[in-house]
Amino acid sequence: MFLASPGATVNHDLDARAAPAQSRAMAPRTILCIRHGQSTANVAWDETGLDPGLPDARLTAEGERQVREAADLLRDRPFELVLATPLTRALQTALGVFAGHPSRPRLVVEALHRERLECGGDVGRAPAHLVADYPTLDFAHLAEAWWHTGGAPGPLGFTVEPLEMVMDRVRLFRAFLAARPERDVAVVGHGTFFYHLTGIFLPNCGMTELEA
Repeated sequence: MFLASPGATVNHDLDARAAPAQSRAMAPRTILCIRHGQSTANVAWDETGLDPGLPDARLTAEGERQVREAADLLRDRPFELVLATPLTRALQTALGVFAGHPSRPRLVVEALHRERLECGGDVGRAPAHLVADYPTLDFAHLAEAWWHTGGAPGPLGFTVEPLEMVMDRVRLFRAFLAARPERDVAVVGHGTFFYHLTGIFLPNCGMTELEA
């Protein structure tokens, strides 16, 4: 299991907005960024170097093994909140790591730290499809198309998200984290977004801490 050294470093969660002023001003003590486990798109890209065109790619058997390993590693961490993107590989990872966690952290779905859309696997699914697969999670705050949709689609049917838009999301996500009242937060997300957030490109199920 890869664990990086600490890096450098709206929302729809009404609980955070309604928190007392003194709590909202208190940034989380520890933020742990966790990249999702290996996906089918990761395998295809590694084998061919080409975009396999697999929308909302799921975990492989190896990715599920990585998630079980991460769950064992993090079992004794007292997490209060887990933030996961609506991409299926992130949801699978978050649920696999934290569904049976002794601290029983709350799991919130947040699209702000979704992956940069630059391949087919980064195209998501509408909330109605997600809730059918994950009925215990709340997707009501998501737009019908919560991934990047601007511009003329390319040959594979999507438009690459401009880097400046990704960096805007990084800034917004940092502000969102700083406003959270929880002290121990896990963020389950994606390689490229985490690279722009932390300066570290994490392997599948790799982790790095951000200290607020």
